[in-house]
Amino acid sequence: GGDLRLRNFVSPADRKRFSTSVFIPFSRKTLCSRDLEGSEAMAQPLVKKDDDRDDEAEYSPFMGIEKGAVLQEARVFNDPQLDPRRCSQVITKLLYLLNQGETFTKVEATEVFFAVTKLFQSRDVGLRRMLYLMIKELSPSADEVIIVTSSLMKDMNSKTDMYRANAIRVLCRITDGVLLTQIERYLKQAIVDKNPVVASAALVSGIHLLQTNPEVVKRWSNEVQEAVQSRAALVQFHALALLHQIRQNDRLAVSKLVTSLTRGTVRSPLAQCLLIRYTSQVIRESASNSQGDRPFYDFLEGCLRHKAEMVIFEAARAITELSGVTSRELTPAITVLQLFLSSSKPVLRFAAVRTLNKVAMTHPMAVTNCNIDMESLISDQNRSIATLAITTLLKTGNESSVDRLMKQITNFMSDIADEFKIVVVEAIRSLCLKFPLKYRALMNFLSNILREEGGFEYKKAIVDSIVILIRDIPDAKESGLLHLCEFIEDCEFTYLSTQILHFLGIEGPKTSDPSKYIRYIYNRVHLENATVRAAAVSTLAKFGAMVDALKPRVFVLLRRCLFDSDDEVRDRATLYLNTLGGDGEVVETDKDVKEFLFGALEIPLVNLETSLRNYVAAEEAFDINSVPKEVKSQPLAEKKAPGKKQPTGLGAPPAAPPSTVDAYEKLLSSIPELASLGKPFKSSAPTELTEAETEYAVNVVKHIYDRHVVFQYNCTNTIPEQLLEEVSVVVDSSDAEEFSFVLSKPLRSLPYDSPGQTFAVFEKPEGVPAVGKFSNTLKFIVKESPTSGMHGKAWMLTLSVWMNMGLVPGKALLKPLMPSSLFSECSLARSVFLLYN
Repeated sequence: GGDLRLRNFVSPADRKRFSTSVFIPFSRKTLCSRDLEGSEAMAQPLVKKDDDRDDEAEYSPFMGIEKGAVLQEARVFNDPQLDPRRCSQVITKLLYLLNQGETFTKVEATEVFFAVTKLFQSRDVGLRRMLYLMIKELSPSADEVIIVTSSLMKDMNSKTDMYRANAIRVLCRITDGVLLTQIERYLKQAIVDKNPVVASAALVSGIHLLQTNPEVVKRWSNEVQEAVQSRAALVQFHALALLHQIRQNDRLAVSKLVTSLTRGTVRSPLAQCLLIRYTSQVIRESASNSQGDRPFYDFLEGCLRHKAEMVIFEAARAITELSGVTSRELTPAITVLQLFLSSSKPVLRFAAVRTLNKVAMTHPMAVTNCNIDMESLISDQNRSIATLAITTLLKTGNESSVDRLMKQITNFMSDIADEFKIVVVEAIRSLCLKFPLKYRALMNFLSNILREEGGFEYKKAIVDSIVILIRDIPDAKESGLLHLCEFIEDCEFTYLSTQILHFLGIEGPKTSDPSKYIRYIYNRVHLENATVRAAAVSTLAKFGAMVDALKPRVFVLLRRCLFDSDDEVRDRATLYLNTLGGDGEVVETDKDVKEFLFGALEIPLVNLETSLRNYVAAEEAFDINSVPKEVKSQPLAEKKAPGKKQPTGLGAPPAAPPSTVDAYEKLLSSIPELASLGKPFKSSAPTELTEAETEYAVNVVKHIYDRHVVFQYNCTNTIPEQLLEEVSVVVDSSDAEEFSFVLSKPLRSLPYDSPGQTFAVFEKPEGVPAVGKFSNTLKFIVKESPTSGMHGKAWMLTLSVWMNMGLVPGKALLKPLMPSSLFSECSLARSVFLLYN
């Protein structure tokens, strides 16, 4: 690491002066340097730590160094009599600057590179190691590589193994394909070298070169295969990794590799862990084709008796992650994980409890035997281990153990961070849904921690849990609503207050005594900010609409809100007073009023806003039925444009509708011609059919049915002066012989910047694979005035579909396909995707 390099090349005198400091590894993170004094940190001793400072404070010996000064110091490389210690210090500073993100100009990098190459004349071993690092970091250009190639090749054939290994690494880092073929023979010899350091260097270089020159590296298979049999642990590990990467695209070759190696030829624990992972991959790939016992399961079970702990854990985790694993197959893995729970090593305890936590999600009964061991981990000093133990116990515990667990968790919650508390809250919610009769104890626990200090995400998790329990457990409704009412009395988060008020307006009127919630709601009108006050007004109106007996009292409160300082609050109060009747009599509220207050708005707000903007500029009357119900797709150029990261969590508005699939199903079922096809079991992501700069933007969504394919073309008119009418997509299926055209549904009108949909339906053969390419042409009538119009058309990208009836429904795989020649001529050719059914 960088700290080791630093210790090796700082002089003994300086090291003595730096004895109070902590050396930091090379990193792109800013090193702690606030406790250093002086402008020349490398020349001045570090100041001592004050008595009141943290004993763990970190110091950097690089405080105050500047690129210009270091470049001046680099002239020491040109001295006739080289000082290895001084040169090493200068290289250390240069490496530090590079790793901190400092950029060198072309001239500066070239000067430093040429100066560094002169250090090859030095015989100092330490300086030579720093020289190798410097050349790798500088990444010289092709014309500069030639200068050091001869020196590096000389080192690669040196009798000093350290020179050979590092020279191989550097050469493979800076070389190109032409030079690689010249040194290929030396690299093959290095792979089977008797020195493990040299062999590992060549193998690791091969792993890197496989990304840029795969055809060269694949010729090394015989040498790599020989290296797999090496007695050196790291050589065997690196050789197995490289051999697998060479064969990873050939399933049969990987299966043969695993079969040959599972017979006991792997000695390295690291290589054994790799082999276990490759074996799991082969098992997963062969699971759908095999019957009866799993292949290689005996090998995984045998690895549970390995002497190395890492191999035992890797095998246990592999067994627990097998698809469709049975209790009999899990038992040996659970047994060794249970032994790890009582290990003295924190890393083993953490690994075991985390794996058991995942197993408890699917096989809770298999983990119950470990509950006693996990209860002892609740008091573990490592809070991550304790949190995982608690959540696992909550998943595997029975109804009789709930009270005991709650007592332990109460003392535990105050010692952990919010991120761990959220995990515990979610586990408690799952436990309450599992044992509904224990809702009182669990609800009281949630309400108690809701009153404690905590951040927004933590409080949001608790509120969400209480809301879910109220919805799923009817008996918990009234107590849960009261807990939420008490929370908003002293809630510092506006979003949580508005969410609770909204939920209270839906569930509160359905309780046995709705009047007891009015006080909590009206308090918000006096004590909160404008956003919460507006939400409270809406909630009051819902109580008045749903509970006729409360209507007079609600009217009195709403009239008081007419004098609020915020216009939104006043407008809402005025609206609800007029909607509910205004006189405050105890009469039944009209059905239309209830629908207005409680009904969901089926129209996306973005589309409604766009239609209202068009209405302001037009003379026609506004018709809400003309607003498109489909969510407007984001233009391609907008998707690619970089922007600020949007806020996430409850504190930010949702960026998209909660479920695109539900929106698609709702849209398709609302069209009579498509509703008869049934429910689609897969909808693809939108595929752009036009370029970003075109006048008419079109993308397509493919909906897959049992015997049909529905193409949904989402069209957007980007020209303000034009109105498009009779918009349709003409689909040429001459290259899709297996598909037969059924119907198309055109779009009657497409105003500016208002998205619309047109559909085309094709029937596919049942029980056989179907492949087809569909050419698309957009046709429409352009109107720039009410009395004139002209026909127009626009060509779009070819759409390709591959329907394979033998695959599991609902799995979509993407594969590139070459576009047709027609659209290559139109400069609209692009990679498109096949949707596998």
